[in-house]
Amino acid sequence: MRRVTFDSNIYVSALEFGGICARLIGMARAGDLRVDVSEPIIAEVIAVLREDFHWEPYRLHDARQRITALGNFVTPTKTVEAVKDDPDDNRVLECALQAGSDSIVTRDKDLLRLKEYEGISIVTPSQFLELGQER
Repeated sequence: MRRVTFDSNIYVSALEFGGICARLIGMARAGDLRVDVSEPIIAEVIAVLREDFHWEPYRLHDARQRITALGNFVTPTKTVEAVKDDPDDNRVLECALQAGSDSIVTRDKDLLRLKEYEGISIVTPSQFLELGQER
């Protein structure tokens, strides 16, 4: 089973717009993926949904519950400073490292520029699905 850490933008996109990101969440629900998640990632998702999309508290609570239930919840113990311009990106790397993820799926340009971090591939949703077809 593939182990993956989704960046917050994947959850936000799935919850707000559906599409390929919702497909990834569906794969996790079906047990095709192990999704690794940490409190900093969930907190960023909730903040974006509240501030940018004006979600009501009950919807935010539901989203938090669903993400937590979906994933393998980890508490990172190592601090990473690989992305200087956006510290939130480092929280995604920390989660993936702690959990032993195979991949990070993101649409964030700073993370995608890395391509790989300590053996963890960093890919777009489309690239991730393509990789799955090759296996």
